[in-house]
Amino acid sequence: QLQLVESGGGLVQAGGSRRLSCVASGHTINNYALGWFRQAPGKERDFVAGISWSGRSTDYASSVKGRFTISRDNAKNTVFLQMDNLKPEDTAVYYCAVDDRRYSSVVFVTARLYDYWGQGTQVTVSS
Repeated sequence: QLQLVESGGGLVQAGGSRRLSCVASGHTINNYALGWFRQAPGKERDFVAGISWSGRSTDYASSVKGRFTISRDNAKNTVFLQMDNLKPEDTAVYYCAVDDRRYSSVVFVTARLYDYWGQGTQVTVSS
C-alpha cells in the first residue's frame, strides 16, 4: 500500500523560504504524476503545483507561479516543493498527492482526480 509522508512545514516570516518534502513508501511513484495541494481553515483544498511522471511537464497555480518550484527525485521516491518569497496568504496545510494513472503526462489540478494523499504538513507565514 502506497503511503506518503510530508515534512518541512513550520513557521516562517513573510519573504522567507521553505522546502517541503514528500517521501513515498510501499510502492514506487516514479511512473506517476504528482501534485501538491493546500488547505487553509474553512477553505477547500486547492491545487498548488503538479509534475508529470517524466518531470518534463509542470503546472502551477497562478498565485504561486514564479515563487514555488516542484521537483521530483525518483531515486529517492520523493517529490519536493520549494517555496520562496512566502506570503501570509500561503499559510495552510500542504498535502502531496499521487495520480495513479501510469505514465500520465497530464497534470490534474482537481483534487478528486488524485488517488493517494499524505497526512499534510502545516506551513504558517507570519507578517
